[in-house]
Amino acid sequence: MASGTPPLAAEPTVGPDLAPAGVWLVDKPPGPTSHDVVAAVRRRLGRRVRVGHAGTLDPFATGLLVVLVGRATRLAPYLSELDKRYLATVRLGAVSATGDPEGPIEERGPLPAPEAVREALPGFVGRQRQRVPRFAAARVGGERMHRLARRGADFEAPEREIVISRLELVDADPDGRWVQLDVGCSKGTYIRQLAIDLGERLGCGAYCSALRRTAVGHLSLEAGVLPEDVDWGEGIGPRAALAHLPARSLTAHEAAEVAHGRTVPGEGDGPTALLVDGRLVAVARPAAEGRLQPSVVIG
Repeated sequence: MASGTPPLAAEPTVGPDLAPAGVWLVDKPPGPTSHDVVAAVRRRLGRRVRVGHAGTLDPFATGLLVVLVGRATRLAPYLSELDKRYLATVRLGAVSATGDPEGPIEERGPLPAPEAVREALPGFVGRQRQRVPRFAAARVGGERMHRLARRGADFEAPEREIVISRLELVDADPDGRWVQLDVGCSKGTYIRQLAIDLGERLGCGAYCSALRRTAVGHLSLEAGVLPEDVDWGEGIGPRAALAHLPARSLTAHEAAEVAHGRTVPGEGDGPTALLVDGRLVAVARPAAEGRLQPSVVIG
C-alpha cells in the first residue's frame, strides 16, 4: 500500500432493516437519475443497507430529492404524497420532442410579448386534468411510455388530475426567449407538460429547459446536502420529516404495545406520528372505537 493511502473501510454488515432510520435532503445534480443517486448512497453505506427516495426527479432536473435510509424507507408513502415546489426555466419559441433539453429541439415562434406570458399564467392555476407527456416513465399497457415513444409506437397518453397552487413569473429574458417560473403543485404534476401547454396557449411553442425542485411539503432545499455527504447519521431525522403529521406521545407500556403491532387509544382522521421522548417510533392509522393501529413501525 502506498504511503499515506488510507486502508479501505470494511463494508458494514448491518442488515437492510437494521440501519439507522435516516432521512436526508439531497441536492441532486443534473445528469444522474434518482435511482443513480440512491445506488450511489447504497454503495457508500453497504450493499445490504436499504435505501430509497420519496419522489423521482428527471435526469436533467436538480434539487431536492428526499433520500431514505434503513427503516425510514417505510416512511416513503407519507412523504411522496406531499406537494412540490419548483423553479422552472421555460424556453419560448421552440419545442422539444421530450419536453426537456434532451430533444430533439425545433425552433418555432414568434416570441410572445412579456405581458402575454404573465396574462396566461393564471389560467393554469387550480385543479385540472393534465396529459402525461409521451416521454414519461408512466406505463401504458404495461410498458414505459418513453420506450413506446422512442419506438414510434402509436398510443394514447393518459390524463391525471393535478392541482397547481402557485404559478408566478420570477424572471424573464429581455429578448423574450425564456421565462423562469415559481411553481407549486400536487404530486404527479409534470412541469415538462406545463411548459408544453404554456407554449401552445401562447402560440409560440415551449419546453422546460431547466428544472430545480426547491421544496417537498415543509421540507426545503435550504437544508440540502450533496449525495456524497450522506452517511450513517439521521440527516434531518424521521420526526422532522413527518412534522406535517399530527403526533401522539406514548407511555413506555404503549410503546411496547405498538412495537408488537397492537392498537393504542387515540383519535384521528388520517396518519398519526407516534413518539417516545420526541422520537418517531411508528405511524398509525385510525382504527375502530377510538384506537390507533400502527401501520409502520421504525423504532
